[in-house]
Formats: sequence, C-alpha cells, structure tokens
Amino acid sequence: MTFNGISLCIVLTACLLGFANGQDWLEGGSVPSVSRPSDPGVAGMVRWLDQPVYSPSFPWYSSDGSFFQQEVPETMFSPFREYYTASNQRVVAVGQRVSTPARYDISQKTPTNVYYASGQGLTYPQYASIAPSKANDLWIQGTGNWSQYAVVPVGTWLQLIATAPVGGPGGFYEITQMDGATLEYNTLQFYQGYNNISFEADRAGRHMLYFVVNNQPSDVVVVDVFPQAR
Repeated sequence: MTFNGISLCIVLTACLLGFANGQDWLEGGSVPSVSRPSDPGVAGMVRWLDQPVYSPSFPWYSSDGSFFQQEVPETMFSPFREYYTASNQRVVAVGQRVSTPARYDISQKTPTNVYYASGQGLTYPQYASIAPSKANDLWIQGTGNWSQYAVVPVGTWLQLIATAPVGGPGGFYEITQMDGATLEYNTLQFYQGYNNISFEADRAGRHMLYFVVNNQPSDVVVVDVFPQAR
C-alpha cells in the first residue's frame, strides 16, 4: 500500500505516542491495532491503514498464458466474493454477455469503500471529494464496496457501475488476454450519471474493460477469470 504524506504523519505520530508509553509499536514491522488515538477521525484513518491488501501476482510476462486454464481453489476467489454471483441479477437476452445500461441511484446504495486496481482503498466520501466531476469512471460493484480489480470463477456475473457525466451513445470495450489478445466492442446508450451494467465472465483469461462516451475513455477495470477446482 502506498502512503501519502498525511497518512505517513498519522502513523509516525501514533508510533511516537507508543514509544512515549514504553511500547515498541514497530516490533515485527507493523503497527498493531491494540491502541488507538482518541480523535475519531485519526482513529478511523489508522483502522483503514491496518486493513490488509490482497493483490495476487500472476506470471503476466511469460509467453504462455495457459496457466489460466488451470483450475484454482475457492480460496483464490474468496477475497473477491462480494463482487460476483453465480447468476445474473438482471434480465438480459440469452447469449448476451453485456447488458444495456440501466439507471443506478447512488443514494440508495452508496459503497463504503472504493479499491483501485493497485489495491489502494479510499472511503467513498474521500473518493467523491477528489474524483473529477467530468471524468468517466468504471467500477465493479460489490455488496458493500466498489473495486477496479477482481478474481472470479468462469461463468459468473459481475455488476459494473459506469459513471458518465454526459449521457449518450458510447462504446464498451473488452480486451481478453490469454495466449493471445482479442477485442470485443458493444455500442451502448448511457444515461447521464450512474449506470448499472451486467457482465458475464464466460471464459478464462484476463479481461480488461472500459467504455468511451463523448470521446472520453473511462479507467480500465481488470477481471482475472479462472476455472474453479471441483
């Protein structure tokens, strides 16, 4: 996890307080969670810094992508369990892997945290305060959080949240990487504001998703898809 200047100051302050009380808070290379600053805002930030970041590493730079065909245990998917389901939550046409956008009311289901593809996270209010108001954004919707990265089993469904400050027709792109790369494209009609899109992870590989509205590309969402071991 990358620390910004404010976060680093918080951690250093907490460490100094520990040393003043005769405690070695850095023993073992981490700051334990047994003691918290009294200020609620600072305490909340320290709790956020303590959260583990799960970011699996796969051999992307090998010439053979056949490792995607290997069955992997359920434990590989469990850190991302909130981001996929076995069946689609919306009614779409048979054989349709990408649904048409539907309006999404953010006030009815605001995420607690958002997690970037690098594993860094922010609370949603923090993200909303710094997110450019005219930028197109794409996220994977979980039961309580949003993410730009997930590892899911073949055949599962994800719910995507696409933010389009300017509504209208746009392109939804999917690049799938395995032993080679394929590109698929759909023309979709986006609503201004928040959109919900269903996406089926129907085959193994690394799927890179993004959309373009008003000539502005969104960020890229990365989904690693593996067969699940029986």
